[in-house]
Amino acid sequence: MHGAVVTAEPARVSTSQASEKPLLRFITCGSVDDGKSTLIGRLLYDADLAPDDLIAALETDSRKHGTQGDDLDFALLVDGLAAEREQGITIDVAYRYFATDKRKFIVADTPGHEQYTRNMAVGASTADLAILLVDARKGILPQTRRHSVITSMFGVRHVVVAVNKMDLVGYSEDVFRKIESDFRAFAGNLRFASIYVLPLVAKDGDNLVHGGATNMPWHDGPPLLSYLESVAVEDTTRIAPFRMPVQWVNRPNLDFRGFSGFISGGNIRPGDIVRILPAGRDTRISRVVTYDGDLDSAVSGQSVTVTLAEEIDCSRGDMLSSPVSPAKVGDRLEAKLLWLVREPLKVGASYLLKIGTKLTPASVSAVDSRIEIETGLAAPVAQGETLAFNEIGEAKLSLETVVACDPYVENRETGGFILIDRITNETVAVGMVKTVASSSGRVAPALAELSYASMEGVAPVREATTVSGRIARSLSFALVAGVATFAIAFAFVKDASLAGQIAMAETFALAAIHYLHERAWSRLRGSEGASSLDEAGL
Repeated sequence: MHGAVVTAEPARVSTSQASEKPLLRFITCGSVDDGKSTLIGRLLYDADLAPDDLIAALETDSRKHGTQGDDLDFALLVDGLAAEREQGITIDVAYRYFATDKRKFIVADTPGHEQYTRNMAVGASTADLAILLVDARKGILPQTRRHSVITSMFGVRHVVVAVNKMDLVGYSEDVFRKIESDFRAFAGNLRFASIYVLPLVAKDGDNLVHGGATNMPWHDGPPLLSYLESVAVEDTTRIAPFRMPVQWVNRPNLDFRGFSGFISGGNIRPGDIVRILPAGRDTRISRVVTYDGDLDSAVSGQSVTVTLAEEIDCSRGDMLSSPVSPAKVGDRLEAKLLWLVREPLKVGASYLLKIGTKLTPASVSAVDSRIEIETGLAAPVAQGETLAFNEIGEAKLSLETVVACDPYVENRETGGFILIDRITNETVAVGMVKTVASSSGRVAPALAELSYASMEGVAPVREATTVSGRIARSLSFALVAGVATFAIAFAFVKDASLAGQIAMAETFALAAIHYLHERAWSRLRGSEGASSLDEAGL
């Protein structure tokens, strides 16, 4: 029997069962006909992870749609659309869920055709690792490079370069080493954390599940499945600052008002202080609610409803954020863009930008550079040029309203966005935030800089007083006191000269004492310009 682990949808398991094994999300990508679907199908077959009914259907489909003669066409295990089977290509992203004794996997089989690059980008957006297929006969192709750049752009840091169809080059080690050298030289600018290159023959199963292929004794690395089971992938979302874009205001009755959303980073528990962005108001979490009851805490990856200790204006598109490390707020973005449609990008045209749960009108104000596929490096664009179909570049965007977001390198969930055509409603670009800024006057400083201490009833610290300002205050105080001293001294001694000398000495003494007092007290307060007496109103 070929098991029953692979399903069309993920099975529902208990929390304890789900935490037993680590999860790895990976994609297969590369150029056309490099063997992506065949690799996944053969991997599932050899690992005994394909149900018997799928194997029976595969045998029937191979006779009808197969491209391997009398042999099984393993690509048909994942290519399920009628158009895919008729043409022998992958069009849409096909997800498969399976598990071994060591790990759980979600694989996205993505298309290699240039016109379906947008579908490949969808698969890469949630992946931890990419298997990049290379045809040993053709080497590194432009689409191979494009997919490499896109995976790097989407934050995928682990890559397996699977040099497929080694049987068609006589299992030549020289051919393999040349492809490995070419890719490593190209990928030097793409910031991959690990690159594993292995030779294989997907249709025969060489180096997929079992290592030590007799035709390639010169390769002593682990087979593909063993590597996938052991590769260390970092999950930084749970230790990241708390982020939860508000998806829905949950108001079932007069007595309950909660805010529902997907936790995109960090963790939360009742009593924690959060900041509502972009408003900048701090409040406390009262409850963490789910359908099964209240939780003591919730972590990244969970969808929950939270209630707040105060009645505060908060709606869809806002974000609940850590007050210690809050998300950035602004209406000017610098971002990387992948242009997805045939019509070139138009600078100044109005699009809809969707980031998290926020939807706002936006326009591209400038295109600064374009990523050269041959090198993976950014190059300046000529005057009047923008981005064409499937091109990647760096651009500046202007938004009509402020949004709360993070740089993509810090949080993939809150730093990624799409641009939508306002007329056709078509997704025209996908983007990753690099920096966030605010245009003049769009965000009130007093609101954006609300201190963590303000939740405890401590007034926010005033802006720092300059040294010249402190000196002016000291002199004005001393001069008024000096005039009063002169009048009092003259009344007693009846000598204007002596009274003037007394008043002048006191003026300089009071000015110096007042200045030093203000400076010492402001430092003790932790702010260069705020006096404790002033704050208390004395």
